[in-house]
Amino acid sequence: MMVSRRRLVVKWSGTLFVLLCSGCGSLGAGASSASDEQHPLVGAAAPPFDLPAPDQKHRITLAGYSGKVVVVDFWATWCAPCHDSFPAYQRIAEKFGSQAAVIGISVDEEPAGIPKFAKETGAKFPLAWDDGQVTSKSYQPPTMPTCFVVDKSGIVRFVHSGFHAGEEREIESEIASLLK
Repeated sequence: MMVSRRRLVVKWSGTLFVLLCSGCGSLGAGASSASDEQHPLVGAAAPPFDLPAPDQKHRITLAGYSGKVVVVDFWATWCAPCHDSFPAYQRIAEKFGSQAAVIGISVDEEPAGIPKFAKETGAKFPLAWDDGQVTSKSYQPPTMPTCFVVDKSGIVRFVHSGFHAGEEREIESEIASLLK
């Protein structure tokens, strides 16, 4: 069976991405502390995105949440800390209701595992699939998971690289401060 060159390049680039992220470690330069104030997007406009939901039937856009505080989380099904973060993000979504939103953006090579991951973690917030990691390149998450807390005007105010137990309290506090 002959494999096309493009498919081979896509497969190997995805494999390289996984190797770089193995253990959900560093994806490149950048701090991996709980709150990453040095990230280049802090204080800048959040890059827009228009991504397919895992079911491929509808799309998830940042613009669709204009006027709300939004937590944009980059994650992957193979990342253990991502699995731990999803129940916390679901509680955050429930706590703030219509005032804030959580969007999970998967960097997986294929969307097939996303629904199972959501079911296992109880996630009911919107999930999108970043085919080819185009959106993640614009956000530059230094590790998996990384969440970006975006204010009502679309400006990135906080970045959290990695996920640690109890970190959701800090994120909740940041959201509350942006709702005032």
